[in-house]
Amino acid sequence: MQKKYKRVLIKMSGEALAGDKGFGLDEKTLDSIAKTIKECVKMGVEIAVVVGGGNFWRGRTGENMERTRADHMGMLATVINSLALCDAFERNGVPTRVQTAIEMKQIAETYIRGRAVRHLEKGRVVIFGCGTGNPFFSTDTTAALRAAEIDADAILLAKKVDGVYDSDPATNPDAAKFDSISYIDVLNKGLGVMDTTATSLCMDNKMPIRVFGLSDPDNIKRVLNGEEIGTLIYS
Repeated sequence: MQKKYKRVLIKMSGEALAGDKGFGLDEKTLDSIAKTIKECVKMGVEIAVVVGGGNFWRGRTGENMERTRADHMGMLATVINSLALCDAFERNGVPTRVQTAIEMKQIAETYIRGRAVRHLEKGRVVIFGCGTGNPFFSTDTTAALRAAEIDADAILLAKKVDGVYDSDPATNPDAAKFDSISYIDVLNKGLGVMDTTATSLCMDNKMPIRVFGLSDPDNIKRVLNGEEIGTLIYS
């Protein structure tokens, strides 16, 4: 089957890396994701990754903490996840680079767009850590920004839930899933798939988003092969 995309940015939630534990990292989940990414790279797809940090820390966790400091802690959580993914990828024979928006040269490369694109062209997976490097911006916004910067064909939004619903399926058993929905409807309905800044940025850049569940990492390969799973958010 012919691949649908040449270059994609995969946004993974930190919680997805925790598996069923709900916190921290699950080695089986990491290994399963790495094996799938290896197959995708073999297909000739150029892959960049943005990962959240919610399995360790969320800015809103520190309710009494100064927001900028809390967000910086969240950025460090994304670096932990980025390094864990990098390790899993390389153990499975996938050449990988971690780039961070905040300089920490003993740990990772500092984000430079041209260098990131060159890595992708050489078949390396690039993982972007530290979000945008700025407080008050989520990793969803990072995904929208980096996808536009590297000229990705689409954002693959890998979540614990298997698509976009009209209400929370965890609390409403009658929640209905959308096969496709426009950016403006996501915003108007307040669906919370991505934050409003990220959704608006994707809308401005006409960046399609495919939302699907990461409970089965092979879903990444299915999306790249053009299967209509999950929900498509479009212009």
